[in-house]
Amino acid sequence: MKSFCAALLLVVCRFGGAGAAQTPEAASANLPAQKIGADDLLAISVYDSPELTRTVRVSGEGQIRLPMLKRPIEAAGLLPRDLETAIAQALRSEQILIEPVVTVTVAEYRSRPISVSGAVKRPVTFQAFGNITLLDAITRAEGLAPEAGTEVLIARPGIDGKSTTEHIPIKALLEGENHKLNPRLSGGEEIRVPEAGRVFVAGSVKNPGAFPMKDGSDTSVLKVVALAGGLIPFSSKQAYIYRRKVGADTKDEIPIPLAQIMGRKSPDVMLSADDILYVPDAKARRISAAALEKIVGFGAATTSGLLIWH
Repeated sequence: MKSFCAALLLVVCRFGGAGAAQTPEAASANLPAQKIGADDLLAISVYDSPELTRTVRVSGEGQIRLPMLKRPIEAAGLLPRDLETAIAQALRSEQILIEPVVTVTVAEYRSRPISVSGAVKRPVTFQAFGNITLLDAITRAEGLAPEAGTEVLIARPGIDGKSTTEHIPIKALLEGENHKLNPRLSGGEEIRVPEAGRVFVAGSVKNPGAFPMKDGSDTSVLKVVALAGGLIPFSSKQAYIYRRKVGADTKDEIPIPLAQIMGRKSPDVMLSADDILYVPDAKARRISAAALEKIVGFGAATTSGLLIWH
């Protein structure tokens, strides 16, 4: 009986000793099991072999090295349980251990980054583990910024090294009726929320500035004049739209009958992104498009997406 108790105590002590040799990272490594990638931090525990129990960072080539093993072990692309088998096999083949018991857990993922940038409140990069969707990623960025446009762009790395870009309409995404518009993310995606297009208003209006186009189909001369606070006294009856030519650095100058539009005697004129609406003074000499660009700061990037001149 005494010999049996002593043997039992010896087994317990041996097991406890192996557990005590584990690093804090190994004890707390409880991330979901996903395929291992470069730069991931692994917690490797080999029973009763404290010299082999350690944390190891996967190299940029996707390999790990352990003491006494002559060759590196391929880790990238394997699940933790598959890497356990590979390590045990290597220890046996090099006659280091007869029947090794290996445990591998991921202490830190670095190989599955998801970045969220653009018109969000807090651009962020985080690691993808667990069930992460597009809405989850936007939530981690604290939601959309006021100047957000009408779509979200998801760039995914391709097998051939070329990335593909998916366009997701924001309105339909937030309505949540089509689950395909809220795809699951697996890591490597770059999510960008472009800012809404802007139109610029300068000249004889109360609040000249740049105004975001939330809906390009509903941005007209009447609307942006109203956003600019209306006309000031003695403004010209004719205004001008400066629009960049496609594939060129020059702009078209489009005269419009502003007074007739304001009086509902002429149809309203629709505006496009980056248009400049210039309302001259009735007695002022019309300025050139180049000079107007300098005044309104055409195309200048701002954090708020709104430029105001006083």
